[in-house]
Amino acid sequence: MSSANGRPLRPGDTVEVRSALEILATLDGDGSLDGMPFMPEMAAHIGRRYTVGRRVDKICNTIDKTGSRRMYDTVYLEDLRCDGSGHGGCQAGCRIYWKEAWLRRVAEGAAAADPSAEGLAELEGRTRAGSRTIRELKGEEVEVWRCQATDALKASERLKTSNLAQYWREFRNGNFTPFRFVGLLARGFVMELASRFGWLKALPLHGPGAAPPAELGVQAGDVVQIRSPDEIEDTLDEKGFNRGLSFDREMLPYCGRTVRVRDTVDRIVDDKTGRMLKIPKDSLILEGAVCSGERTPNCWFCPREIYPFWREAWVRPVNGSDRPDATG
Repeated sequence: MSSANGRPLRPGDTVEVRSALEILATLDGDGSLDGMPFMPEMAAHIGRRYTVGRRVDKICNTIDKTGSRRMYDTVYLEDLRCDGSGHGGCQAGCRIYWKEAWLRRVAEGAAAADPSAEGLAELEGRTRAGSRTIRELKGEEVEVWRCQATDALKASERLKTSNLAQYWREFRNGNFTPFRFVGLLARGFVMELASRFGWLKALPLHGPGAAPPAELGVQAGDVVQIRSPDEIEDTLDEKGFNRGLSFDREMLPYCGRTVRVRDTVDRIVDDKTGRMLKIPKDSLILEGAVCSGERTPNCWFCPREIYPFWREAWVRPVNGSDRPDATG
């Protein structure tokens, strides 16, 4: 079921989130459409208009790390992210998947639809009930969280790197200009060869041993500068970790940049198990510093823009600065 009105949605299209009754009509008994849950955090957007940011024709697999997954009839709207309010305060800040059937394309100059609360209470009740589920973990049945990230495998199909149709889709779907696409494809081809022949390390930096906590007391809203690769390497162990947290190649382009702290992270829902994980207090999310999907083998062109977590030891406070440049 698509957004109707002809062609699939593309970046730049203006859409309106359909009414609660219309969305309810698309959902199955689990509160999902084609395996994709409609989450409690999404109800606040009903009746509002947004611009399509990117099509989601493929995603990276963060659950069992088997490469890319094919997804259908799905888009991102601008940079709408889950605030975790319906999932125990999860702070991962994932971008929200929107099935095209939940959206209505809006013609330029069209009057906004009258917002209606009809069906909203039922939708909110069903989605909140669907945000918890029972799973068997280590031989024991436990209640865990359920969200779009935990159910991503249900809402997608395995996609091999050798499947050439995926690259043609990315060329045509409007996510990239032709020049940008060709550049990314060339880099991906070279890095894929390097990965397959063992020339590319899984983690780019490895150090003498993880440094103790920096204890900088960084807070949300503070401005920091990300340290250089050499400085960060000094905080890592021989496997490329700092107390269990890796520094990966998607984080390298942000070294030296000045950014604002979006949040200090202490809890996230684990994609694989649905359990709430407790994160050490010196873990940070930085505004605009996201995974690009452009440097990770088997995950080329992934649009998820996941927030990586940063240790305080990897940044330094910037006094008196209010001009972050992570996206510049």
